[in-house]
Amino acid sequence: MECRLALQGGTPAIPPGTVKPSPPTTQLDEQMVLASLRGAAHTWGENCEELQREFAHWNGNRHCIAVTSGTAALHLCIAGCGLSAGDHVLTPAYSWTSSATAILHHQCIPVFVDIEPTWSNIDPAKIEAAITPKTRAIMVVHLHGVPVDMDPVMKIAGRHNLAVIEDACQAHGALYKGRKVGTIGQCAAFSLNQNKMLSAGEGGLFVTDDDATAERARSLLLFGDFRKPKPGRRYQAYGLGYMYRYNDLCAAYARAQLTHLDDDIAHARRLFAVLRSELADVPGLILPAEPPYATENAYNFVCHVDAKAIGYSGPVNYMREAVVSALQAEGVPASVWQRRILPEMTAIAARNAYGEGRPWAAEDDCVSYDPGAFPNALYHSASYFIIGGLRTPNGEDVARLIAQATRKVFHALPSLDIDAVAGQADVSLYERGWRPHAVDL
Repeated sequence: MECRLALQGGTPAIPPGTVKPSPPTTQLDEQMVLASLRGAAHTWGENCEELQREFAHWNGNRHCIAVTSGTAALHLCIAGCGLSAGDHVLTPAYSWTSSATAILHHQCIPVFVDIEPTWSNIDPAKIEAAITPKTRAIMVVHLHGVPVDMDPVMKIAGRHNLAVIEDACQAHGALYKGRKVGTIGQCAAFSLNQNKMLSAGEGGLFVTDDDATAERARSLLLFGDFRKPKPGRRYQAYGLGYMYRYNDLCAAYARAQLTHLDDDIAHARRLFAVLRSELADVPGLILPAEPPYATENAYNFVCHVDAKAIGYSGPVNYMREAVVSALQAEGVPASVWQRRILPEMTAIAARNAYGEGRPWAAEDDCVSYDPGAFPNALYHSASYFIIGGLRTPNGEDVARLIAQATRKVFHALPSLDIDAVAGQADVSLYERGWRPHAVDL
């Protein structure tokens, strides 16, 4: 393999078209989607009903509700737990925006907890310090398909009488101590977005084992305008105009994909193992590790750069952006998924989601959205990147090519002008995630 980087005029290590997109379209996909298209029910139909039944059986839940997105499923979780306007919900400072916006959709207040630095999930050791008198729930996020350490979370929730919501949008099939995520908390949400392990283009699934939780969640499924108020409730959510009902075509696609989801996860785990083996000794590259208590679903291969290991003293996110640019030039599907932490979201930082400071109240001043209060989340957002292409239909031969290209980039880093390459990236310095208060940990 040529040593000169493609960024410097060399030949890319991976020829164009080698890495195939996932998921591949199967004959069963086409059959089921066409059957739905030729049927009479294009909104809610038999495929929606069957998807709910089949996924509940596959994951081990009593109830499943199919909705329009993972965000909608998370909103159903908030409603299903009986939360009301002004209630506080703890959630990790680093996640996709939906983990926070689903809380705001129900007029509740997100309260952030820093992440642990190894797997980038909520740090159970920091949860109790974030609990306020108005805290009613903890929303954990099984980020990148790696389960949160749930035992300490559940113990804390029990001590403080808090509901536990599992954001499992990226974690289909991931196991915590042999138990599938989405079966541990009071309820959970999964996404069916195109990039998920279970893909239907778009969609979401709400799951729970509790009848009352499922009933409350269904109040958001189809307008809700005609629901009668129930006595004894301090917050009536019977008139909200949400319309989260799923559609039959996407449900048919999801059902077809579900038939081989276990095989797809097992295949992705094998490709993860190839990269871990091939890249174990690369200076400047920190590989993802699987927790001793969990079985990941191989959703994202999340790496970190180690600037000190190659003697780079500049901002760590500059090195990250240079690495991603160099990998992409070599044909590696490398990316950065989220460059900001959630407290930096505009609506949250300004405490003004609905105008005039709503839904925050004066007593919410105790809630800190200072990014500097979440150093692990800041450092993660500045130093990580994802290596893609590790799913069906790509095989171990493609995974080894990706590994070779990655080794090529990292071995050439000492000779690369990192600051110059980072300065040519397609995102601004601010968007690259570096902040004056970000610290090396």
